[in-house]
Amino acid sequence: MTERNARTEPSEARVGVVIAGAGSGRRLGGVSKALLEMGGRSLLEHSLAPFLAESRTAAVVVALPPAEVVEPPARLVRLSRVKFVGGGKERAESVKAALETLPTGLDVIAVHDAARPLVTEDTVTKCFDLALTGVGAVAGIPVVDSMKRVDGAGRVLEEVEREYLWHAHTPQCFPADFLLRAYRAGFGDAGSAMVADEASLAAHMGFPVVMVAEDSPNPKITYRSDLELAEAVLSRRR
Repeated sequence: MTERNARTEPSEARVGVVIAGAGSGRRLGGVSKALLEMGGRSLLEHSLAPFLAESRTAAVVVALPPAEVVEPPARLVRLSRVKFVGGGKERAESVKAALETLPTGLDVIAVHDAARPLVTEDTVTKCFDLALTGVGAVAGIPVVDSMKRVDGAGRVLEEVEREYLWHAHTPQCFPADFLLRAYRAGFGDAGSAMVADEASLAAHMGFPVVMVAEDSPNPKITYRSDLELAEAVLSRRR
């Protein structure tokens, strides 16, 4: 736990949120993925909702394609606590740009993908709570399928024990000082793609990370079929 966290009650903590939403959505027809409509709202609006419902969220910075930052949709501009910044070609570049736009004095920073619009308030709260203890908190689900390691031709080489394997999703929450220090040390710079997400970055730096089991589906929207699945889940929730 950071010095600030050690003096801060969990209910009084200040959390900054970064939403990575600069993806081009090539597999979805080339539209800005974050602004793609689902159930009458954009994926970004669905993703923002559980964070804005959390009283400890002090500020949110959304990384969008640079062209979209010039004139974001009006209903997004009206959201309190939300700012926008131009993202980069790689996710890490977008996250880094958003991190530098957050205010100072934060206890925890959460990074979430706009392409995961079904994250719940319960998952967000559990990740905030765990990160406030001084470790990384990553939402995800245990692997349930049979896992195989294959060669370049797709030939199965061995069975991989799945008991300790998880799918890592977002949000991924960390003590603010650690995440800022990690990105400022060079991760996210052009050509620095050695790790895929904040959990991988933490593991690379030897920082402890704990998985948080999600209570509901939280798929990443990559293909049209993912969007159809998410719409079905959203309809069932309603």
